[in-house]
Amino acid sequence: MRTPEHKHSIASAGLPEATPLVDARLREQGIDPDRLSVLKVGTIYRFRAAPPWLQRLLAGLALFAVHGYLSRVDIGVSSLLLAGLQITSGFVILMAACEVLVNATERLAARFHWNHYTAGTVAEIISTIPELVVIAFVIPISPSMAFMIALITIYNNALVFSLYSFFLPKDIHGKFLMPIPITEAGTQILIGGGAMGLILGLVLLTFKASGQAKSSFSAIDLGFVSLILLLIFAVYLYKLTTSYAKEEAAVRENLDMSASDIEKRLDIVYENIRPTRLFAIAALFLIGALGAFFGGHQVSEFAAFMLSDTQFNPILTALILALFAGMSEYVILWQSHCKQEYGIALTNAFGGISQVMFLVFPFTLLCISLYQAIVGTVHPDLPLDFSVAHVLLLLFLFPTFYTLSSLLEEDHTLGILDTVIMSCIFLFLIVLLATHGGSAT
Repeated sequence: MRTPEHKHSIASAGLPEATPLVDARLREQGIDPDRLSVLKVGTIYRFRAAPPWLQRLLAGLALFAVHGYLSRVDIGVSSLLLAGLQITSGFVILMAACEVLVNATERLAARFHWNHYTAGTVAEIISTIPELVVIAFVIPISPSMAFMIALITIYNNALVFSLYSFFLPKDIHGKFLMPIPITEAGTQILIGGGAMGLILGLVLLTFKASGQAKSSFSAIDLGFVSLILLLIFAVYLYKLTTSYAKEEAAVRENLDMSASDIEKRLDIVYENIRPTRLFAIAALFLIGALGAFFGGHQVSEFAAFMLSDTQFNPILTALILALFAGMSEYVILWQSHCKQEYGIALTNAFGGISQVMFLVFPFTLLCISLYQAIVGTVHPDLPLDFSVAHVLLLLFLFPTFYTLSSLLEEDHTLGILDTVIMSCIFLFLIVLLATHGGSAT
């Protein structure tokens, strides 16, 4: 018969406070407790005040109102100051929108007691909505800019992943072990992403070098590539969630967990989240969607100003917009790190690579394809040329993903040399693009 202490130990298996006895039992069955990814989600606010996302949203809307007022009155305000207010308000609103969308997803998961791996996967996908909105707004302004933003975001997130991994607390062997499902599926998705980038880049390069008549993407080309990438992403999600489910089933079986033990584990995962009615959850999703809309609109207007009024380098403009579009994910990473939820933070950082490559990028291609089919060649950016910038952005995916996949195979032991290699790859790409990848339009 189980004692209360034993029952509590089983309920905590795989969590940071698991007892050595439970850890030893798991190891005897070939399960590494250090790789188990059951972590608490949600945040308890210490003070009875407005949640941080609401404070950020109100601050962003205030800046939005100030920008709107100054742009309508003739008091000699500098256009650069207006652009600064525009991108700042958009950035703050996007941050708040991303946070409230993730918060709503966590509350929905807690209400229906989703497994932690399902809740985490859905939250990561939801967190990309602000990026998708930004890209959707940028496409009518410059499809080429939207194309570059999606790809540059991949490199930004790969750099963030590498830098963050270096500063993670390591064990006595100098490792920070990722969950096995992430290591296995993650390595495969990186290999696939690098191969797709290399194939597309070589095809573009071959057409340019051989003097073929085809020198741009048609709407069918973009739609076909986007569907291929989305198919890979769907299979990746299936493998990821099923692998997590098998891992959890193995833990439950080897610890002989009862239904009450399983329920208690889920209660521990969601203990930071208060019970929430469906109406309140729907209201949070609506607030997040509206925030993403207003924030994305501000960022796109900033892009139009940089391209048309200042004639700024389009590559550097895309880099700036990619940083702002992905900033909400970096904030979530930082918040998870501050709560010492390193597994959640690291998984979010890795998801920023895989999801942008196989969700955000194909979404961008699909939207450009539909836009091109509707407006035809009326837009000066359409059809998308096989430009030097596009070729380099696609070709550099292979060395970037190859380096990351090699590091994952080594149990995620990123040292100073690994971090410097990734940083130099990113810097080399940006310098090449900024100097030879295009000129201001």
